[in-house]
Amino acid sequence: MSMTHLTLCRRLPRTIAVLVAAATLPVSAASATALTATAHAAEAADTLGSAAAGKGRYFGTAVAANHLGESAYAATLDREFTSVTPENEMKWDAVEGSRGTFTFGAADQIVNHARSQGMDVRGHTLVWHSQLPSWVGGLGAADLRTAMNNHISRVMDHYKGQVHSWDVVNEAFQDGGSGARRSSPFQDKLGNGFIEEAFRTARAADPAAKLCYNDYNTDGVNAKSNAVYAMVKDFKSRGVPIDCVGFQSHFNSASPVPADYRANLQRFADLGVDVQITELDIEGSGTAQADSYADVVDACLAVDRCTGITVWGVTDKYSWRSGGTPLLFDGDYNKKPAYDAVLTSLGGDGGGEPGGGTASCTATYTRTADWSGGYNGQVTITAGSEPISSWTTTVTVSSPQRVSATWNTTATWDGGGDVMTARPSWNGSLAAGASTSFGFTVTKNGSDAAPAVGTCTAS
Repeated sequence: MSMTHLTLCRRLPRTIAVLVAAATLPVSAASATALTATAHAAEAADTLGSAAAGKGRYFGTAVAANHLGESAYAATLDREFTSVTPENEMKWDAVEGSRGTFTFGAADQIVNHARSQGMDVRGHTLVWHSQLPSWVGGLGAADLRTAMNNHISRVMDHYKGQVHSWDVVNEAFQDGGSGARRSSPFQDKLGNGFIEEAFRTARAADPAAKLCYNDYNTDGVNAKSNAVYAMVKDFKSRGVPIDCVGFQSHFNSASPVPADYRANLQRFADLGVDVQITELDIEGSGTAQADSYADVVDACLAVDRCTGITVWGVTDKYSWRSGGTPLLFDGDYNKKPAYDAVLTSLGGDGGGEPGGGTASCTATYTRTADWSGGYNGQVTITAGSEPISSWTTTVTVSSPQRVSATWNTTATWDGGGDVMTARPSWNGSLAAGASTSFGFTVTKNGSDAAPAVGTCTAS
């Protein structure tokens, strides 16, 4: 997806953004092509993502590929968020465990899911001292430089045009009062210049992506954040490509939201970079937790260049700090007081129970037959958590393709003959979670492009 499309998706209402994202997915000739789009009837600014979009921000979450098969996890993700960050799947040990051998399967699963839902993707992370395969630390300086640049280039090239922001370098500064660089294979063997080199390599790999430095315990003004500030200021003065700074924002009672949080974000923004809240979680419960979350959101909204917020996980039960219940949804995916506080700060109007009390459905496409001159497609309509009495969706084919036959649907067409609006012929009433399907035959006319299935709207 081009950065133009990513920007468009961030600004459009979710139902339209999903259609745009589906239409820009890569062409697949495989029969296993699957495009899923979800929408709510009467959608309003009643979710985190839709409310944040109304403020010109994204609201994202960290995602683990192995949880996407859990229906409540995926439903909450798809309903509430407009950006995802792979929690571990893009880290060095996950994608290049052996030198020169790249494995993107788990990360691709997250990226493909996000794009099918019209979500943006943050890339996390390219160069980090942790979750680093042992072979990296054993390299000499020259080999390490080659390996670092190759890793950045190969990973970014694989996701070129699909990732809106990359954490190019992560956690390169020490805690405490020194403001010094952290010991790591990169720092110890390549010296202070490794961060600049990583950013220059990243810019060459994907000129359209935003390039970020990301760290923790930099949320207020302190020795560590001052050191990062000095680096960013130096980079900007010398033309080193850096576009954004990520503030992880892991808080608890011993390390609360600092009083100068907003001022610290603003001073970085004043250097000419975007700021992003990248890994937000706040241990606690009830009103105290809710107030702290509201403080973070309010600070971001007060800084024009704070472009978005990512919470570090969907549900407390899968949080890396699960004992501290630090997220917006509890282990049963119920909205916590912190959720309501965030939505209120974003200007949303609340959604009541999950799903907002509105009927919903999904439309999932598969190619069921294929031959030289055409193919058959099937769209499965599945009701959400409430019964529905009717549904509608669209199927857009790429010219010069034409739909030559349909079944189990009443179809109408736009003036160009490319967009089919499908409604039930007899199969509109569905119980909660029940499915029906309709099909169509496409004459290829020389094009094997997959159709784009639009959002499913239920009533």
